[in-house]
Amino acid sequence: MAKIDSEIKSGFVNDKHRFVTNLVFTANWVQNAFIEDLKPFGLSPQQYNILRILRSVGDWTRMSEVKDGLTEKSPNTTRLADKLINKDLIERKASETDRRVVYVRISKKGETLFDEINQRESVIQKALDNNISAKNAGYLSDILDKFRG
Repeated sequence: MAKIDSEIKSGFVNDKHRFVTNLVFTANWVQNAFIEDLKPFGLSPQQYNILRILRSVGDWTRMSEVKDGLTEKSPNTTRLADKLINKDLIERKASETDRRVVYVRISKKGETLFDEINQRESVIQKALDNNISAKNAGYLSDILDKFRG
């Protein structure tokens, strides 16, 4: 990928303006690459994110906890989960004590798909492996944490 100056083809007020523009541009690049990587599996990034959360939990968890763990906050988490249920990638059950509480977990089919996705070498993974050291990744992550305050 070229420098942001040649990608955007415009000037910047200062390096902080350049940083924010580069951050937004790169976030969009990552999002678009992620969408393309997931297309063969029939998943959206949001659906993958739900599978990721449920895979890390490993057992039944409240749907509200899944919603809290999403990297992209979404008011339609239930609709996303319904699509995963229809694909047999997750399972749902109601609480026995509180009918307002819904529990979900990843299914065996969901685990298999999740593993298959993560074993592929994605565009994003190639970019990381070829261009970013572990030290630089840690440094950049620290900068982003500082930026969010």
